[in-house]
This record gives sequence, C-alpha cells and structure tokens, in this order.
Amino acid sequence: MSKLAFAVVGAKVEPYAASPALSLRIRITESSGVQIHAIGLRVQVRIEPQLRRYSTFETPRLVELFGTPDRYAVTVRPMLWAHVSHMVLGFNGETEIDLSIPCSYDFEVAAHKYLSALDDGEIPLNVLFSGAVFVKSESGVSSELVPWDCEGRYRLPVAVWREAMDTFFPNSTWIRMSREVYDELYRFKTSQGLPTWDATLERLCERAKAER
Repeated sequence: MSKLAFAVVGAKVEPYAASPALSLRIRITESSGVQIHAIGLRVQVRIEPQLRRYSTFETPRLVELFGTPDRYAVTVRPMLWAHVSHMVLGFNGETEIDLSIPCSYDFEVAAHKYLSALDDGEIPLNVLFSGAVFVKSESGVSSELVPWDCEGRYRLPVAVWREAMDTFFPNSTWIRMSREVYDELYRFKTSQGLPTWDATLERLCERAKAER
C-alpha cells in the first residue's frame, strides 16, 4: 500500500492561460517504496481568512463579507476558493506538479470579494487532496484512495494574486448589473456623448455630489 504526502511549495502566475489563473506547485512524496502508475487527483482549495490580521484600510472592504471587526470571532470562517482535478503521471519516490487555479473577477463571488479587499501580506490557504491512486503490483495495476487526511497549507502572497489579475485586467475592475440597468446607463452615455464608461460614471457621480 502506498504512503503519500503532499506539500504546496510555491505559486506563480499562469502567463498563457485564457483567463486569470494561478499555478500552485505541489510536491508529492511516496515513502513506502511502491511505484505509482498514476494518480487521479481531486483538489479543494480553501481560504482561511481567520489566520491573518487586517489593516484599517482592509476592514471597510470586508464589511459585506464579515461585518465589523467586533464580529470577526463569529463571522470569519474558511471559504471555498476552487475545486480542480489533475492527472498525475507515474513516478517513484517524489514528483512535483503545477496545479492551475482559476481566478474569478466576479464581485458576486465571496472568494473574489475577499481577495480584492487585501492590500498586501499573505493569503492563508488549506489545500485538501483526494482521488484515486494506481500502483504497480505483481498482478498488474491496483487502485487505492488518496488518504482523507492529505492536505497542504500555504501562505500565498497577495502580490501573486494581484499580478494574475493585472496581467489580464490592468487597473480595471468589473461590476455585474441587470440588462435593464445596463440599457439605461448606455442611453445616458450616448445621450451625453461620453466616450468611455469611466467618463459616464464620473458624470453621474458629479451629478450626485451636486444634488447633495
């Protein structure tokens, strides 16, 4: 029977992805001496926001998720970031793989609301592993399950996540709205002869300030 251990040893931006993505470097060690034919790996990536501190600039951005700081003891809990799968090729002893993690820019997604609120520092991650292990034996290939307690903790630099987003959307952000609101906003933009959406929103903000 195999004896597997997993560790997250690094992270980088996926430069050639079709959409923003990070790559977590995963080291897999097999210590019993059996030959691994393949692993059908399933991975759950969780953010553990309770394991870091937040600056006075970050806490106002986290109100929608966690409320005010006096409620953090109750409201700040682990949150799911991603589910991904990966087929690990055969190896003896040790191997490393790159695990691609998609990064959403949807502000309706709790994980992105959290990540975009951070200025710097690190993002505490807990990476949970499961799946099927195929090992070579005298009778051919037999299968086992990845042990339920296999996980790896990693502190992802906020700068790496921001680099991934800026590679695709430099100095930009997105707001989801209903079709009706978009149509109304578009009519205002064209009627005012405004060249960009930034100019449109700035004009509306100016009007709101004048009315106050």
